[in-house]
Amino acid sequence: MNTPRVSIQTGDFDLGAEVAALRRQDARVGAVCTFVGTVRDRNDGQSVSTMELEHYPGMTEKAIEAMIDEAQRRFDIFGARVVHRVGLLQPLDQIVLVAVTSAHRGDSFQACEFLMDYLKTQAPFWKKEQTPEGARWVDARVSDDAALAKWGIQASNA
Repeated sequence: MNTPRVSIQTGDFDLGAEVAALRRQDARVGAVCTFVGTVRDRNDGQSVSTMELEHYPGMTEKAIEAMIDEAQRRFDIFGARVVHRVGLLQPLDQIVLVAVTSAHRGDSFQACEFLMDYLKTQAPFWKKEQTPEGARWVDARVSDDAALAKWGIQASNA
């Protein structure tokens, strides 16, 4: 059974198990690049007690699948896996995993960065942080839009 390329879930993920599933029985793989994003206890100078993530089921997965397809067109990669959590998260919790396999490290690094830049700005997720001053919605940063622009993609939230 093949592991899906995209999972949106409330539960945590196991980095080792995810990488093992992506590499399983593929002797072509010479490089695996992973990125794991976690909840920080501070953002924009304020303490953060929780982060809540929401998404549109179906639409979110479809958008990420399309970006994985684009990564496969741009880079010489064998496989990619994106796991993104939703729901209520605490500081130190894992939020997102991007994992990419290829024959050589350069393609894996580039594809992993490409996918993460996309996720930060274009994937249909909404983040709300709880701070001492109350709840606030988190927007993509200008630096995130600039990171996406280096791939020739204009941020749709700009």
